[in-house]
Amino acid sequence: MPVQAGSAGAELEVIDLGRMRYARAYQQQIRRRDALLAARQRGQADGVMFLLLVEHEPVITVSRRPGAGRHLIAPPAELARLGIEVCETDRGGDITYHGPGQLVVYPILDLQRLGLGVAAYMRWLEGIVIVVLARFGVRGHRDACATGVWVGGAGDSCGGGGVDGGGGGGAKICALGIRVGRWITMHGLALNVSTDLDHFRTIVPCGLADRTVTSLRQLLGDAAPSMDQVKAAMVEEFSAAIRACAAPAR
Repeated sequence: MPVQAGSAGAELEVIDLGRMRYARAYQQQIRRRDALLAARQRGQADGVMFLLLVEHEPVITVSRRPGAGRHLIAPPAELARLGIEVCETDRGGDITYHGPGQLVVYPILDLQRLGLGVAAYMRWLEGIVIVVLARFGVRGHRDACATGVWVGGAGDSCGGGGVDGGGGGGAKICALGIRVGRWITMHGLALNVSTDLDHFRTIVPCGLADRTVTSLRQLLGDAAPSMDQVKAAMVEEFSAAIRACAAPAR
């Protein structure tokens, strides 16, 4: 398990889990969450927070939201043929696909220390992704009616552009789903770098039947960054965002 301790500053330990099945990565999250909670209980106001990076083996994760399971549309035989497992998850959101070529980021952070509420944290995550995309020449945007980061379209699925990713409110390039307990975060974001987008046909992504998904590879072709380049950019932008939260107000 490669570890980049201190690469994002003393307050954040970055851990690259490589390629891993969903259940095993979930246990890695639990381990770091418990460590951060234990540090708080010991009175350590500056306990180390964590940023886990992973590419999952092909998996569909289904939240506990009522009706989320109905958005799994592929029969078991098709999932078996594609080598995709199905796992229940305790994050928010609906249903999504994770697989090789997708950078999944699990921030294990103390929102009290960052001065962020849950809604503000979601917007904070979206902002980090938008900055990362901009570094590779892609303009991402938020959607007023759908969590995540989108490209192309009008930037509003209720009624930003960039490299065109689809019509309507655009195409989703990054999904978000979190869990917060005692102000410690789990789960996070999934950015499509070179993901096999055909696998999203097994679900109604995030329960949004009229929206498409895209990836950096689909948008940029041979000019798309490597996974290592995206990881490095993500770590740098998370580090900068955390330092900005910790900086004293003037």
